[in-house]
Amino acid sequence: MTPVVLEAQDVARSFGAVRAVAGVSLSLVPGEIVGLVGPNGAGKTTLLRLFAGMLRPDSGTISVAGHPAGSAQARQTLGFAPDGAVFPPTLTVREVLDYFARLHASGGGANRRALVAAALELGALDEVSGRRAALLSRGYVQRLALAQAALGGRQILLLDETLAGLDPVVRRRLCDRLVALAGSGVAVLLSSHDLAAVERLASRVLILARGRVVREGASVALLRERVLEVVLDQPPREPPPGFRVTSFGLEAALGGGTVEAALALCRAHRLAVRASRVRLKSLEDVVLESLDDDAAR
Repeated sequence: MTPVVLEAQDVARSFGAVRAVAGVSLSLVPGEIVGLVGPNGAGKTTLLRLFAGMLRPDSGTISVAGHPAGSAQARQTLGFAPDGAVFPPTLTVREVLDYFARLHASGGGANRRALVAAALELGALDEVSGRRAALLSRGYVQRLALAQAALGGRQILLLDETLAGLDPVVRRRLCDRLVALAGSGVAVLLSSHDLAAVERLASRVLILARGRVVREGASVALLRERVLEVVLDQPPREPPPGFRVTSFGLEAALGGGTVEAALALCRAHRLAVRASRVRLKSLEDVVLESLDDDAAR
């Protein structure tokens, strides 16, 4: 049986009258990347801080490698890269990583230098290793936060918007590095608004809204449904049942239906169809659908 390295059961946390996290359960096993997605205010950052031991839950339990979240044993296992991390402004990138490496290294300066070199490579930071932290752009700060979180061979990485503010080339490089980390047995929980990246990386996705998990599942299961896109000559006054209006016309999840039946429904509503195509659902489709369903309850 695959061991669980992080497990949360019915975790809740409030700030005054605001219920930030409301009964969330989650587990992580070595080598998997799990995506945590949802709108602003859904509770993603609060949840990561609870797992990191920075906050205590009002109720529920959190276990990190068999130890309570926030304990010394848990901190040795887990690395957290927060959104908008703050580093000593006068230190260079290399000096920041060297400072954190001193907390992990044993065996002298050679081991510490090896940790720093590995962290610079992981975060694609070699070109700015001599730049002071105060002069870093948001993208570089996020990459430095990832590098310091992974120092010392963490078994679990909690990443909060680590892919934000990156150009496409660097984002691809970091995605490849996260896949490599997972391949070496590291469990990654990635909170991100970059749904395309989460779709590419995550084997499992949790969608949060108002502090609750409104949908979860393996990516292959969530994204296997077909969607019909219909291009119209003119925008419809009202979409047929099951369709929604888009910038190019209409689209609808096919479910168990056929393309022919869906197009026949468009013709029955006297819509001039110029073109159509079938594609698989994207994670964006699933997230928006889940949030709409939650709002309708």
